[in-house]
Amino acid sequence: MTERGLEAVAQILRAVPDRLDAQLGGVYLLSDDGQLLQLVMTLGAARQFTRPWRHVGMTAPIPVVDAVHSGRVVWVGGAEEMARRYPRVAVAMPYAFCLAAVPLVAKQVTYGSVFVIWPAGHSPELSSGERAGLDALARGLAEVVAEAAGAGRPIRAGARPAVAENRSVDPLGSMVARLPEGVCAMDLDGRLAAVTPAAAELLGEPVEQLLGRRPWAVLPWLRDPVYEYHHRSAVISGQSTSFVALRPPDRWLSFQLFPDGSGLTVRIVAVSDGRHGGADRRTEAPTARAVHTRPGALYHLLHLAGALTEAISVQDVVGMVSEQIVPAFGGQAVAVLLAEGGRLRIVGHRGYPAGLVDQFDGTPLTESTPGVQASTSPVPAFFENRTELERLYPDRHETQDGMAAWAYLPLVTSRRLIGTCVLAFAEPHRFDVEERAVLTSLGGLIAQALDRARLYDTKLVLAHGLQESLLPRGLPAVPGLEVCARYLPATADMDVGGDFYDLIRVGPDSVAVVIGDVQGHNVNAAALMGQIRTAVRAFAAADADPGTVLSRTNRLLADLDTTLLASGAYLLVDLARREARLANAGHPVPLLYRPDGRAEAVEPQIGMVLNVDPAAEYPQVRIGLPIGTILVLYTDGLVDTPGMDPDRALADLTATLARHGGEPLEKLADALIGRAGQAEQRTDDIALLLVRSVPR
Repeated sequence: MTERGLEAVAQILRAVPDRLDAQLGGVYLLSDDGQLLQLVMTLGAARQFTRPWRHVGMTAPIPVVDAVHSGRVVWVGGAEEMARRYPRVAVAMPYAFCLAAVPLVAKQVTYGSVFVIWPAGHSPELSSGERAGLDALARGLAEVVAEAAGAGRPIRAGARPAVAENRSVDPLGSMVARLPEGVCAMDLDGRLAAVTPAAAELLGEPVEQLLGRRPWAVLPWLRDPVYEYHHRSAVISGQSTSFVALRPPDRWLSFQLFPDGSGLTVRIVAVSDGRHGGADRRTEAPTARAVHTRPGALYHLLHLAGALTEAISVQDVVGMVSEQIVPAFGGQAVAVLLAEGGRLRIVGHRGYPAGLVDQFDGTPLTESTPGVQASTSPVPAFFENRTELERLYPDRHETQDGMAAWAYLPLVTSRRLIGTCVLAFAEPHRFDVEERAVLTSLGGLIAQALDRARLYDTKLVLAHGLQESLLPRGLPAVPGLEVCARYLPATADMDVGGDFYDLIRVGPDSVAVVIGDVQGHNVNAAALMGQIRTAVRAFAAADADPGTVLSRTNRLLADLDTTLLASGAYLLVDLARREARLANAGHPVPLLYRPDGRAEAVEPQIGMVLNVDPAAEYPQVRIGLPIGTILVLYTDGLVDTPGMDPDRALADLTATLARHGGEPLEKLADALIGRAGQAEQRTDDIALLLVRSVPR
């Protein structure tokens, strides 16, 4: 089914040039855990252009992710709009083009998205016909993906994206169609597909040496990065371009590139000097340069630089380095090691077999290993083959990692050496002068991102430790009541919140149930939450009714001279009478599940939030609690979902309670938390407290 599904996807993509007059595109599908978009197949575009985005996190600011989140077509009408809305994409792909991304939805299930790229000459606006064509394209792809998933054999991304090739394309025929006097044809990946004898004579190599190879790989005098840049620019923008190059010792050649959706036609003409036949004259032979830098590596580095500014945790940094640096330089694996407590600690790695790198964790800094040396000296080390490495470290177990070349990059930030980043290659690798310089500079970029991430991780642990210390470690067992609680911190930042809950034994036949939410996400909010929880416990011990407890708490907040507001709900349960009294201070209404299976919101007279009016009063409402009744108390983080109407969210929560109210409280709590508990990003804390009336 996977192979048949991929072929069906390819068949649909191959129709894009005819139906939408677009040259490039691709299909992303969500990973099993819903956290990534994975590139399954491309149309026309060479894999090198999509390499930085083969695996995209669902928080990445790029069009295909936004299409999935919004459920709508995302249209970018040109380079200027791309730079304004998606700067990371514009930096990595500095070309003129238009792009549309469309979600793949079938039977209200989102499977991923498809993107289509038009040349720069396209109108900055989508036509109604193109929009209809995009809808049909997405609908067809979604049906194929859904059918494969329903059959139990879902379509998955391979090690590399598949390519929907137009099998009917004749390279030589396409070349002739593009340019009557064209002399060679090049595919979108830069490889020569057809070469005339005249072109081979001008380039100075036999036809058989040129076919299937990239010109800048087989011809040393074309290895200046500007020439590969012109190819990239033509493919992405869909616009013709030209340049002049010097074939040693003294022959100037003019290259003109004419692209379309299946490849490029290259016209090569000998000129008398570098002033004729094209732009970008080179004043010296490129062979005079001792070194070169691959443009692809630079684009990946620019993309990484932008991405690292958004990295939050240490693992975010490791993942971004793995996704951008390893492919940019042709590496196989990467490991990040930090010097801590006199030992070398591995904080993250990618590309190595499971368990291989972990055995080096904890290496003393007194040992002589390449990792220790790079973590204690600010000098980078490059080993182009195993012989070079073992010459300096002949008997070190660390060198037996199955790799053949290594770059050890010291991580230096604020003049402090904090560790090393190891880039490993499966085959021997030559590090030229510019590549060594770029990698060395890259070490500083990674070090700064790691320093920020470590600080964030440390503060996050401290903040959540404070949060946990202010919440009850456990709720007391109360005969006649079954209780279950959940607490989920926000993920949008590292600050603590002010959500709290508690269960207080008031007397032999009574218990107080309280939930609240202090305004803000900072230490002040958490501290005030602790004060409120302590005050409520004290007022509850005086056997006060719910309205009185909230009134006294409200006056206390006024006396504390704080500007923070708080909401809360206080429930006093009479276990003997099987009833409760509820008072509410601006808090979301509790939900009630009745023994007959009905679920509804409890609508008491909601009083003013705490710390607004010191004289505010809080009326009470009585609630019957026959055996089997469940009360659901929660904070607003559970229903205030960005982009969703609060009334609709409350209705959905009530419906979930009706469906799962007969299940054990643990399963009911999981169902009520639902997607909020699995969300990668939560903008607010969530507290949930369930109370079920059971026989004593």
